[in-house]
Amino acid sequence: MALENIIIEHEKGIATIFINRPEKLNALNKATIQELHETLQLADKNSEIKVLIITGSGEKAFVAGADISEFAHFSDKEGAMLAAKGQEILFDFIENMKTPVIAAINGFALGGGLELAMSCHFRIASDNAKMGLPETSLGVIPGYGGTQRLPQLIGKGRAMEMIMTAGMIDAPTAKAYGLVNHVVPQADLMSTYMTIADKIMRNSPAAISKAIEAINANYKDGTNGFDVEIKAFGECFATDDFKEGTIAFLEKRRAVFTGK
Repeated sequence: MALENIIIEHEKGIATIFINRPEKLNALNKATIQELHETLQLADKNSEIKVLIITGSGEKAFVAGADISEFAHFSDKEGAMLAAKGQEILFDFIENMKTPVIAAINGFALGGGLELAMSCHFRIASDNAKMGLPETSLGVIPGYGGTQRLPQLIGKGRAMEMIMTAGMIDAPTAKAYGLVNHVVPQADLMSTYMTIADKIMRNSPAAISKAIEAINANYKDGTNGFDVEIKAFGECFATDDFKEGTIAFLEKRRAVFTGK
């Protein structure tokens, strides 16, 4: 697959996706969203990929928003369609992937960029990162899940303030809010997410995918997360990973999981 706006590197089970539009501070346009969707779709089916990292090229930006020039002239119906398609093929898609996805926020994560980071399973930030949802300063609201995921992560009051003021927060504030898990010097960002990814890869891919499913169920209307957890827990017992994990534990050795 020919890629124009992203770069992907794969090493020892970890695939790192770099959004690569430096002249636009890695802003998301329709082509980039489509490339990300197709790349992530293939990665989620690739048994050799155990962890996915999404980050931005360069040292200035993770993703500094959506490409406003693409939708400045849209009608209300076109705007709604833009949000619906984007949520379906990228933001909701990432949230529900079986493969763990970590956002490595290496600079500005604004608007659609922060929404992309929030759709990942968790986030790590470099100490120079700035995050915000500035859409109300443009006469619009976040449309790629920002009004839903931000309150889930940091609470309603803080999310209301961030969205209403259209302001940015720095990395330490984001960590204090619970928006990111770790803040590290920019030079240490890659080694940090590689270390965390390595810890994830020691565990059962089959169990991790079930854990993602069960955790996400708590945030879906009309879904009883406890029921989903019970079902997923039971399904784990039918996997080769469960057999290997329990036998390895009893034999006092490290388990070798296959994801099956």
